[in-house]
Amino acid sequence: MTDAFSHADTAAQLILKRTPLRPKIGLVLGSGLGAFADFLADATSIPFSDIPSFPLSTALGHAGRLVIGNAGQVLVAAMQGRVHQYEGYTAEQVAFPIRVFARMGISAVILTNAAGGINLGYSQGALVLIKDHINLQGTNPLVGPNDDRFGVRFPDMTHAYSRSFRQMAREEASKLNIELSEGIYAAMLGPSYETPAEIQHLRHIGADLVGMSTVAEVIAARHMGLEVLAISCVTNMAAGILDQPLSHAEVMETGERVKSIFESLLRAVLPRIAAELG
Repeated sequence: MTDAFSHADTAAQLILKRTPLRPKIGLVLGSGLGAFADFLADATSIPFSDIPSFPLSTALGHAGRLVIGNAGQVLVAAMQGRVHQYEGYTAEQVAFPIRVFARMGISAVILTNAAGGINLGYSQGALVLIKDHINLQGTNPLVGPNDDRFGVRFPDMTHAYSRSFRQMAREEASKLNIELSEGIYAAMLGPSYETPAEIQHLRHIGADLVGMSTVAEVIAARHMGLEVLAISCVTNMAAGILDQPLSHAEVMETGERVKSIFESLLRAVLPRIAAELG
């Protein structure tokens, strides 16, 4: 067994040596949404390739950098991009950056992703708070011997997505006149998009959104006691809903179109979360 705790600690120490800033909030910026980190003040940018044991992103739209800086008055550590199991990584490797966040002293994470819309009430470009998930990726980042330094063997997932953070996001969205829905996210392995029959099945079991990320990160975060807020951008309607093929170009195009709305919501929510963390 590799000592993931020691590896996470080593990576965290390297990052902390590169910057005097000590953020309490970590961001994971998904497909088409990484530009938020380009505007952080007093920023230090570290390529994933410089961080020991850090998995390297190969997906389009994922820059592969960790940026630590100020979003207004709030210190954040922002990942521009993430890795996925469909790239050949294990669930444990996908979750490793969240382990590093925890070892850096971060106590809350905001995860974003591009998702396919299953709920017919969503439109392309909608922002949706994830309130729960269905893990259909066939594995879990906690498989194998448990390291009690990270957390307990059987972590509770009843409130995987912070109710108070979601309430803050809804309140700030209302002030900004941003329509913000809530939904259940189904995580699939990918990289192929789902078939219409699979989407029909997912709707039947209660999913509103579908994607290929986020869930392993959330499980690892909760294992270590980090609070979680997750926001999906509905970049396309899922297979079979509209009579047209799906493409990653469409995902990127929609992410680009809504990024200013997404960024304004993020900037409004961050001070609220920071205040709650104290």
